[in-house]
Amino acid sequence: MKTSIEELTGREKAAILLITLGPEKSSEVFKHFREDEIETVTLEIANTVAILPETKNAVLEEFYQVCLAQDYITEGGVGYAKQILESALGQEKAFDIISKMTTSLQVRPFDFIRKAEAGQILNFIQNEHPQTIALILSYLKPTQAAQILAELSPERQSDVTRRIALMNQTSPDVIKEVEKALENKLSKLMLESYTTVGGVDSVVEILSSVDRGTEKNIMDTLETEDFDLSEEIRKRMFVFEDIMNLSNKDIQTILRQDIDNKDLAIALKGSTAEVQDLILSNVSKRLAVMIREDMEFMGPVRRSDVEESQQRIVNVIRRLQEAGDIIVSRGGGDDLIV
Repeated sequence: MKTSIEELTGREKAAILLITLGPEKSSEVFKHFREDEIETVTLEIANTVAILPETKNAVLEEFYQVCLAQDYITEGGVGYAKQILESALGQEKAFDIISKMTTSLQVRPFDFIRKAEAGQILNFIQNEHPQTIALILSYLKPTQAAQILAELSPERQSDVTRRIALMNQTSPDVIKEVEKALENKLSKLMLESYTTVGGVDSVVEILSSVDRGTEKNIMDTLETEDFDLSEEIRKRMFVFEDIMNLSNKDIQTILRQDIDNKDLAIALKGSTAEVQDLILSNVSKRLAVMIREDMEFMGPVRRSDVEESQQRIVNVIRRLQEAGDIIVSRGGGDDLIV
């Protein structure tokens, strides 16, 4: 049994922390983990037989200190956090905690600019090269990036959007160079490993926050310049589970389209009980019984078949959406796609 916290791995510390927090609080923490992280930590918890009280207390204390450091960084930056922690804990302990923050928690580059107003950021970067703007927007909150993107010229909007979508890995040297131009104090804190930013998911998050006119201009331009990329973005703009955000009236409009009942059964087979209940409450009782029977007797269904059936239904939804026959509320506000 390991008795010193220095002997524990990060995975072991995570397991001890979650065991100490108890099932209710741990379940809330797990909601923020990836599937592979849940599997790894769950396995570690299962293999943890006994924990000494002093080890438990040491893990809790370290976690508390890291949380305090994160608050200090958010409040005033890494330099401020380092100064506060040195005063409270000493130089060596402060250095250890800050090191954990920059390696384990990966303090995001451009953190200082994420606190600024979108208008201020726009004035600061609007004359930069489109690739530089794309890199910066990739690190901003989607709502910030959306506001800035909407204020760029139409030509720049599509250019910057395309660059974000095609961005994959960016060298830390490049990020440091851009950061120095914006804020000198953060350049020395960059991680020495490649950082994945941008990508289609980043574009989807941003486009989900812009107004419909900006979205349409960007998507129409992308469709002309890079059809495959525009199609990939469109597929991710609305997923099957987003049906939960539709009104009963719009769901009924969708179900009146030429949707194969077998497709519907397969699509629902791979969805949540809430989605199943919502969809089937908008068809006749007789049809609902038939579809539930089909779902029950079809047995296991391949994930790929479920995704294909769901995508066919999503394509119907997007077609109705673009024709103005249904209205889809955006998740984060009052904007509508019509």
